[in-house]
Amino acid sequence: MRWARYLVGDKETFGLVKGDRLIDVAGDPFDGYERTSTSRPLAATKLLAPVMPRTFYAAGLNYADHVREAAEKLGRSPDLPPAADIGYRAINSITGHEDPIIVPADATELLQYEGEIVVVIGKQAKHLTAETVWDCILGYTIGNDVSERTWQRGDRTMWRGKNTDTFAPMGPWIETDLDLEAAMTTVRVNGQEKITFKTTSMIFGIAEFLIRMSQYCTLYPRDVVWMGTEGKTDNMVHGDVCEIEITGIGTLRNRVQWEGK
Repeated sequence: MRWARYLVGDKETFGLVKGDRLIDVAGDPFDGYERTSTSRPLAATKLLAPVMPRTFYAAGLNYADHVREAAEKLGRSPDLPPAADIGYRAINSITGHEDPIIVPADATELLQYEGEIVVVIGKQAKHLTAETVWDCILGYTIGNDVSERTWQRGDRTMWRGKNTDTFAPMGPWIETDLDLEAAMTTVRVNGQEKITFKTTSMIFGIAEFLIRMSQYCTLYPRDVVWMGTEGKTDNMVHGDVCEIEITGIGTLRNRVQWEGK
């Protein structure tokens, strides 16, 4: 099942993606819903980010090659995390499929993509176990953790390096029936493939993160957990179109728009 969130006039609604159509529902996938008899063409509908979370979690350095690349840029030895450590992002940074990534005019040339699978929480959960962890997940979507590396390294926090408005494109929808082990993540810029990696080749997997997080933090419906990226990331410039594709979910597409250009 695929859940989309979109505009009908000036009203936000949820619906089911069926081929090239959207079927409107009354309600939503978190609190209950009923299908309606109304459908509309997917291509002619403005998609929104598929969920606006209560809490926006981010796993950060969770793929070994990405840890090594980050360490090399800083001139340090790689330091793989000993445990599943979670961070936070600001929800103001979230934007949707086909929305522009608006880059402040004073940003440096070190503006980079990070293609990530995103876990969408569907049920309130605390003290999860290996037996219960998968029950709290509604499904999965795609994220692009846009990062201004100069700000990321120089600021005391990541308040603008990763949390600037529109720096977290997410979408195009939530897929509830994903074969995680078959999933591959591919990043393209202007149609050129930059990297492809096995989505689950994480240092710590989804279950490990959610179990550890839930010992301290209650997970709520609509929360999202971004699971990190792999490998080297390259710079993006004004006019670039970045696509993140994950097998079984789809493709998230956004154009870079530099302020003042």
